[in-house]
Amino acid sequence: MLVALFAPVVAPFNPNEQDLVRRLQPPGSSGVSKINLLGTDQLGRDIFSRLVFGARLSIFVAVVSVSLSLGLGLVLGLQSGYFGGWIDAVVMRLVELQMSFPFILLALAVLAVIGPSITNIILLFVITSWPIYARTIRGSVLAFKQTSIIESARAIGRGDQGILWTYVFPNCVSSLAVIASFEAARIILMESALGFLGLGVQPPTATWGNMIGDGREYIWSEWWLGTFPGLAIMITVLAMNFLGDAARDYMDPTLKDGSNP
Repeated sequence: MLVALFAPVVAPFNPNEQDLVRRLQPPGSSGVSKINLLGTDQLGRDIFSRLVFGARLSIFVAVVSVSLSLGLGLVLGLQSGYFGGWIDAVVMRLVELQMSFPFILLALAVLAVIGPSITNIILLFVITSWPIYARTIRGSVLAFKQTSIIESARAIGRGDQGILWTYVFPNCVSSLAVIASFEAARIILMESALGFLGLGVQPPTATWGNMIGDGREYIWSEWWLGTFPGLAIMITVLAMNFLGDAARDYMDPTLKDGSNP
């Protein structure tokens, strides 16, 4: 996160600056004034600088996509679970319809029609991710709305929306935090996969998926082109999964008291 935030300070080179004289230089090679720590690509661009700016893009897409899909799924899941009836029927049918499409197939269809861009990719992730939050929140609401807390709130005259956001929503925060961390890792991985397939943000913008896609033609000779972006994806996704595990362990009371080994 810090590397992405301070990318212009951390990166020693402009990520899109080409130097064909120094193309395909191995890691640690020295230029006129600076060292290419992770080598250069087929256009002479610094791999390390492109990795740093690629982190900014991947994390931006993940954070914005998770925030929007979480907000949409939260609102629909709360309304669906609390009110039931036709609202629940419509929301759940939309969830089932959305989850019946494989992600890659849907991505190919959508991006082929509207074109690949940061905005369209974020929109795609929001469309495919909100059902996960909606189903989880709906289940939590169905379990919680039968408790005495809800009956007491109704007895003192609280309205439905007041009950939802004052009493029901706080009890969903822990599950939302855990899901969001795992979803952020999945989105980073999927964004890289789209870039590898040529459906992500288009060159010359530096993305980890694009870098791996460019490096596959040189994998047997210039291994660093695809290896370092792949390691960056692996480490970032692994870290986000560890964060999700830690959030679950911290927020789950059955794990705090040791009753659940």
